[in-house]
Amino acid sequence: MSFVATKRLTLFDYVNYTLLGLISLLCVFPFIYVFSVSFTDPEVYVPLQFYLFPEKWSLSAYKYILSTNSFINALKSTVFVTVIGTVLSVVVSFTFAYVLARKNVPGRKMMLSGVVFTLVFSAGILPNYLLIKELGLLNSHWSLILSGLTNAWSLIIIKSFLESLPSELEDAAHIDGCSDIGVFWRIVIPLSMPAIAAFTLFFAVSYWNTYFNALIYLTDAKKWTLQVLVKSLVIDSDSNGVGAGGGSDDRVIPQETIRMASIVLAMVPILLVYPFLQKHFAKGVMLGSVKG
Repeated sequence: MSFVATKRLTLFDYVNYTLLGLISLLCVFPFIYVFSVSFTDPEVYVPLQFYLFPEKWSLSAYKYILSTNSFINALKSTVFVTVIGTVLSVVVSFTFAYVLARKNVPGRKMMLSGVVFTLVFSAGILPNYLLIKELGLLNSHWSLILSGLTNAWSLIIIKSFLESLPSELEDAAHIDGCSDIGVFWRIVIPLSMPAIAAFTLFFAVSYWNTYFNALIYLTDAKKWTLQVLVKSLVIDSDSNGVGAGGGSDDRVIPQETIRMASIVLAMVPILLVYPFLQKHFAKGVMLGSVKG
């Protein structure tokens, strides 16, 4: 006979679970409120009232935002910056980190010192703006991509992960006639898929949420990113609301519902991407933290 030992819950366990449950609810409620207000019909919306579920469902706020001509342009701009920027960032970060991880590369210590130096010192906003201007990238989406191509933190984490890979695999590949580039693409990259998935998510979220750089580098409203457009929709809407526009529907859409709908539209795409990378995410963020 076998007996399954069950742990008896103590008073501390009950208190601990209760507190964790309350904290979880506090974290979830803001999201529920945002979704609820964004779907609330303007006719029944009451300012400063908490909505757990809409009293009357409506897509008026979403229809208003999606009916603006600038939304499609902003969405295209954001998708372009996110996709191209993420691909380039992953390629540059992993290739550069691979060089830093190889101890026999000439000038490795100097390059690594330069990377670490940027963790402590940065040029600042004005020098960065002047650099982008001199490169002729102002009012170009490439100013958003190239200015955030990689960073010291990502390089150091990826370098630590690459150093934890078994060196015997690379030695065996060299014996079989693989060049350094062949070892990188055929051995290192397949073994780095969890880390690549994690940093792909990091870079994608960073590019998708690009706001400040887009605000100072892009002067043409047609090239705005989604975050700048959301800011425009929120700030430029008066406190009383904006008209739904067109036809016989003269309802006024409250500013709050537009703000919440804008937040949802800017947030949902990343939430849809995350489940596809979730299985690699937890493992990827831990790789390189413990060597050996």
